Amino acid sequence: MTAGALTKDAAGPPPTGEPVLRLEAVRKTYGPAVVLRDVTLEVPAHSVTALIGASGSGKSTLLRCANLLEEVDDGAVFLDGEEITDPRTDQDAVRRRIGVVFQAYNLFPHMTVLDNITLAPRRVHGVPRHRAEAEARDLLERLGLAARAGEYPDRLSGGQQQRVAIARAVATRPRLLLLDEITAALDPELVGEVLAVIRDLKDEGMTMVIATHEMAFARDVADQVCFLDAGVVLEHGPPEQVFGAPAEQRTRDFLRRLTEAGRL
Repeated sequence: MTAGALTKDAAGPPPTGEPVLRLEAVRKTYGPAVVLRDVTLEVPAHSVTALIGASGSGKSTLLRCANLLEEVDDGAVFLDGEEITDPRTDQDAVRRRIGVVFQAYNLFPHMTVLDNITLAPRRVHGVPRHRAEAEARDLLERLGLAARAGEYPDRLSGGQQQRVAIARAVATRPRLLLLDEITAALDPELVGEVLAVIRDLKDEGMTMVIATHEMAFARDVADQVCFLDAGVVLEHGPPEQVFGAPAEQRTRDFLRRLTEAGRL
């Protein structure tokens, strides 16, 4: 199964030459708990950044701050050079440029697969129904789900639901795609079919940030890997460096535990 040309013209060059996503000294707290501590990160166009780290290290919160689902307490987030954490920013307009896929699918259960995918293009982006449906059917064909267009989500396997969620996210041709532990809720035998779609998106130049526990996948697909520890980007670099010759002792300890558990 191959996704084919899923992204179409979504991944064009950044208009300013800036990284697609840039975080500068981002800090996020929940009460007394500091979840992100002065996180600075750049995500170049047409690249894949993998966020790794133990549960609770701040990976999901970082993605939610990048999409303005969480308000940062300090620092700034930029999309194509524009500060989107500026209070004057139209947050809805920003979110229209960012696709998000969560581990829990979040498909609308009362809508068919086709309606789930076409909802945002029609209602948010003003795409005529006939064009939105034609493009959605093309996506489903490329994802091996053409026969499921009229089904409701509860009739699909977890892997199929997650592929529909990815199709819904890319149907709006986002500038940036954020993926939050999208294989965590899947049975092991279904993980591969979802990761194959992400590989296809990478091949097509989609800019992505992926929070993942799939270390082999991160090593294979990512252009840069960021190891988060207690809300700090403790180490980042190309996969061969982070996985093969990590500089930080905590990174080495984290990877050693995964190796001992047979997950790396």
